[in-house]
Amino acid sequence: MNLINEIIERAKADKQRIVLPEGTETRTLQAADQLIGDEVAEIILLGNSQKINILADQLELKNIRKAIIIDPKNHGKKQTYTDLLVELRQSKGMTPEKAAVLVEDPLYLACLMIKNGDADGEIAGAQNTTGDVLRPALQIIKTSPGVSVVSGAFIMFTKTPQYGKDGILIFADCAVMPNPTAEELASIAIASAQTARGIVGIEPRVAMLSFSTKGSARHEMVDKVAEATRIAKEMAPDLLIDGELQADAALVPSVGAGKAPGSAIAGQANVLVFPSLEAGNIGYKLVQRLGDAEAVGPILQGMAAPVNDLSRGCSVDDIYRMVAIAANQAIAVKSKK
Repeated sequence: MNLINEIIERAKADKQRIVLPEGTETRTLQAADQLIGDEVAEIILLGNSQKINILADQLELKNIRKAIIIDPKNHGKKQTYTDLLVELRQSKGMTPEKAAVLVEDPLYLACLMIKNGDADGEIAGAQNTTGDVLRPALQIIKTSPGVSVVSGAFIMFTKTPQYGKDGILIFADCAVMPNPTAEELASIAIASAQTARGIVGIEPRVAMLSFSTKGSARHEMVDKVAEATRIAKEMAPDLLIDGELQADAALVPSVGAGKAPGSAIAGQANVLVFPSLEAGNIGYKLVQRLGDAEAVGPILQGMAAPVNDLSRGCSVDDIYRMVAIAANQAIAVKSKK
């Protein structure tokens, strides 16, 4: 897990402001306490301060009072965020009355804080569904310029060091888009490459996966992947990407050389882009369970600022790591500006 340690150290070296909307959730508080103690990030907790402090005492947490605690129902910038929400969503029918209610929702408040420059990233989902986390993020923060979709990637720590970067690969999309179009799949590929660079610290070699390699099978699903590859190459001419490739052709040098001779990616891929959510979700879970790999994520890609969604079954360690990852994403976003 050297990579996770590197991610944590990068976060410590350039501390970002990460807001946790589920400020009264037990695992979130425990993770926040550790993050503050380890000086990984500046933590902003949303929730009633009295309730948070009572819970912190019950859990014997020592660092929570060093966090910034904001009560969504009562704080000094409530009107500022209400006005901002009206400005952003007026064309969609947002009124001051509706906005005044929504800014008391921690998930909306967290996104408004990021949009207003008062926080750098958000982690939520220990209590809320993916839809609830994504809805305000897409309405307020929106996607990065040139990115049409949000997708979810996993960093896969496998026990096969001959593949990827010493066994580390990026799998996408495994969390968000059920059946992406060719254009959306191309966008997912580019976002996944950015994740590989910004978080894993590797030069991405992207394989667009299919059940066909370079025309070995004919089907409209194969055509979609081939078209997505073409579009991605146009959108990012410097990106090392190829497709369509079967998984073994993407990963195994001897198979890649036989099935896709001359390909710069075949047999050397470290980013695997699946043709659908069905394939991606099944694929990462099979590798995780049958291959005893560790899957870290989902890391939401394509947002203009980091917003990451947790599983409701997440552990304290999961939250800790995702905050460190969000901090690295925020650092990468700032480096582009």
